[in-house]
Amino acid sequence: MDKVEVGDIFIVTDENDQEQELEVLGTMKVEGSVYVAVGFVEEIEKETTGDVDIFFLKLEEDGELSEIETDEEFDKVSAAFEGMVEEEQ
Repeated sequence: MDKVEVGDIFIVTDENDQEQELEVLGTMKVEGSVYVAVGFVEEIEKETTGDVDIFFLKLEEDGELSEIETDEEFDKVSAAFEGMVEEEQ
């Protein structure tokens, strides 16, 4: 995955070997690394007023997406995305 853009959909396999579709909801550079906010397509497509679970993944230099490894890194990324959303409102 060379470039990730909002609206891209990709498939991941969960711990139960079930395929899940994820949609890119946003991208942001934080401290020199690119992070991607994603949500499950199934949840996004539902017409509901409930919250959608959002996950953050790190775009590695080889173009692969990986999970955030530390709570500190997650907190930084989460705060950055939250600030971006507040600015848009």
